[in-house]
Amino acid sequence: MSTQRVLFVNGAVFDGSGEPAFIADVVVEGDTIQAVVAGGGVAAQPGDRVVDCAGRTVMPGMVESHCHLTFPSAVGHIDPTFNPPLDVSFFHHMPTPDEHLEIAERNARILLDQGFTSAYSAGSLTPVPTEVILRDRIKAGAAVGPRMRAASFERDNNPVRMGPDGPQEQRTGPDAVREFIREQAALGFDSVKLLMSNDDVFFAGGSMVTQYSAEEARAAGEQARESGVWLNCHAQNPESIKSAVTSGFRSIYHCSYADAEAVDLLEEAKDSIFLSPAVGIMWANVHEGEEFGIDPATAEKMGSVKSLDAMARLYPELRKRGLRVLPGGDYGFPNNPIGRNARDLELFVKLFGYTPLEALKAATFYGGQVLDMPVGHLVPGHLADVLVVDGDPTQDVTVLQDADNLLAIMQGGRFHKRADQLALSVA
Repeated sequence: MSTQRVLFVNGAVFDGSGEPAFIADVVVEGDTIQAVVAGGGVAAQPGDRVVDCAGRTVMPGMVESHCHLTFPSAVGHIDPTFNPPLDVSFFHHMPTPDEHLEIAERNARILLDQGFTSAYSAGSLTPVPTEVILRDRIKAGAAVGPRMRAASFERDNNPVRMGPDGPQEQRTGPDAVREFIREQAALGFDSVKLLMSNDDVFFAGGSMVTQYSAEEARAAGEQARESGVWLNCHAQNPESIKSAVTSGFRSIYHCSYADAEAVDLLEEAKDSIFLSPAVGIMWANVHEGEEFGIDPATAEKMGSVKSLDAMARLYPELRKRGLRVLPGGDYGFPNNPIGRNARDLELFVKLFGYTPLEALKAATFYGGQVLDMPVGHLVPGHLADVLVVDGDPTQDVTVLQDADNLLAIMQGGRFHKRADQLALSVA
């Protein structure tokens, strides 16, 4: 018995490649794309479901590359108690593991509602493997959300670390780093995150403090390859960025203060590395934080003003050099809640000089690459993650910030959403 097909017909198709949209029909069979037929004209077969996309844009589902689904704030569910450094009382009334899973599942659904059909985690909030459970529940159909690559909590290489029962003593050195990576791999995480540099949020000049020696970083890379996991890191200063590149890290977050030598090294490694600047949180701190106590002086003290300025200088150069830079803005804070993630595309255009087509490619095609999954590209054989957009994001990426403009959200061949105004017929 053949699988029922879904035909998206008459739409302007942005296929994820970065090329301009073209009129085409997209044929979905089961959970995959069967064909993309330029010019359209696919003949419907008996039983086909036909979606008329005339006047709309058809594109791949987006990928959130710097995802924190265990962070508590999402659109409609703001939690001001997780707002470092001003308020971290969240950790004094920690949810139980079951409650935290409920928060993460809620956030996952909200993210999918915004057209993000896949997500690459930038780290869990606690050592509990909530993300592993969430990833597996989504894959099994027991929860609704983007397909995931789950990441461990952030290891900062201090003698004291947060544990499930409070602060715990933590060894340092290459052997300790190896042990941590083995532990996280055994818990089922896809990637392990290290805080290669500190951050100005924690203390003045923190972003310039490198927290791992070259020997520790090299040991991390070797152990990650041996354990079959990827390495991600928070790295802002030049030394930490260079160490991450030479040690084989997969994804570098922020990267704000890369110097000329670091930029050259990144360019040499551009076929193996991904960058996610997390510009969303910096923009929110500088421009949208006063309601939560982040006034201009506080934003300056937190390093957000300096970091945003540095990104605006650095990332246009990385774009010119062909680095794979992905949207993903550290969403999950009260002034930067999950559900606003598509704003990063606008910031790529506004601050980094990307064209709308380049920003869309970064959010789709490059997203599939960082996940190492067949997503983000509307080509035969890839998973059928499809958005139908009321508007033209290839000209104006801001249309993706309004979920009402997402007339259809398909994930793996199944409709998560189909708006009433999107005509559907059965052949």
